[in-house]
Amino acid sequence: MAELVPHLSLLETRVLGTLVEKQRTVPDTYPLSLNTLLAGCNQKTSRNPVMEANEAEILQAIDALKELGLVCEVSGSRVVRFAHDLEKVLGVPRQASALLTVLLLRGPQTAGELRLNCERLHKFADISSVEAFLDELACRTEGGLVVELPRLPGSRENRWAHLLSGPVSIEAPAGGRSVVGGSSQEMEQLRARVDALESEVSELRAMLVEQANR
Repeated sequence: MAELVPHLSLLETRVLGTLVEKQRTVPDTYPLSLNTLLAGCNQKTSRNPVMEANEAEILQAIDALKELGLVCEVSGSRVVRFAHDLEKVLGVPRQASALLTVLLLRGPQTAGELRLNCERLHKFADISSVEAFLDELACRTEGGLVVELPRLPGSRENRWAHLLSGPVSIEAPAGGRSVVGGSSQEMEQLRARVDALESEVSELRAMLVEQANR
């Protein structure tokens, strides 16, 4: 890969993805305080894998991202806050950064799953538009940011993965699920919508905490 493509740890991708996600979904709390960022990184929903990072680990990840220009510290508030520069540093449009964010937070997914899971970040008109942006991200002359994975046995669609942590190891989806029929697709859609609702509740709670602390 080109040097312009960073090589991030799992926690660094989680911090970066959380900053982009919260900027789009709860703009009133953005830039994020350390406490809000920590809660977002450790969410139980819309995250794969689920993790339990502590403040020291988050700060270490932030420092690494600062060196790459992907994260910056924002002054002018009683509480230290953090913002991202993902689109500027990587040179990607808002639509592409939405796809990257969901891949950073949830791991490899099909174009159909990405369209559903991106709904709150950017509404894609159809799967073809998702695939078009994925193709652009994969074929960048500066170095691909995503890759299409080989199709798993029993699957109807290929999954995509981000390359911000280096080459991707091929593994089965969590729980060994495969999309083999319409009912499985419906379950995936339902699961995505339940995740979105749970995320909204979590973000509303975070917003109330932020407002109480201001």
